[in-house]
Amino acid sequence: MRAILDHWLGAPPAVVTVEGVKYTPQEYLAKVVRIDPDDYVDLLSLMEKPWYQKVEFPVPDNWWHSADYHNIPLDEYMAAIKSAIRKGYSIEIGGDMSEPGYSRGAAGMAVVPSWDIPSAHITDEARQFRFSNGTTADDHGLHLVGYVEKEGVDWYLVKDSWSSAYNSSHPGYYFFHEDYVRLKMLCCSMHKDAAKEVLKRFE
Repeated sequence: MRAILDHWLGAPPAVVTVEGVKYTPQEYLAKVVRIDPDDYVDLLSLMEKPWYQKVEFPVPDNWWHSADYHNIPLDEYMAAIKSAIRKGYSIEIGGDMSEPGYSRGAAGMAVVPSWDIPSAHITDEARQFRFSNGTTADDHGLHLVGYVEKEGVDWYLVKDSWSSAYNSSHPGYYFFHEDYVRLKMLCCSMHKDAAKEVLKRFE
């Protein structure tokens, strides 16, 4: 695998230069990015797995079979996301991006159409049903960076690397209705300090 990647992409550099300063990749992570991967936790919400246990997320993207996902009920999953974003943390979030309510055009938003499922019916059971029958898949990871509350509903500002995100009126970003996150965003990663209440259930 390494030989194939090196052939087609080039061998990774041993040192990079940023603003005139040379760094190894490890130094760049520690001194410039300043992110410690061990400070982040993965949250999941699937009924098929036991609640309040660390479990494996059964999707192809988890090809290394990580069993470090903290599985919690949907209401607690959403509460953790809302709490984190309100405290100023950003969140990596992953889930389904192939829904009728997902607009790649100028609107740049994702909603759950009422003809699909009414808001009040988006439960653990509804979420699990769609995962089990394959209509919810682990399509893509995004960066949840902000929110706005409008008429009592949270809309999340989501940064997207796909080129289609640049077709919207706010290039590079989407607004996700909280119902879309509730039904279609399967997992998330956040700083452990933002997930303190969740992690207490796993002590």
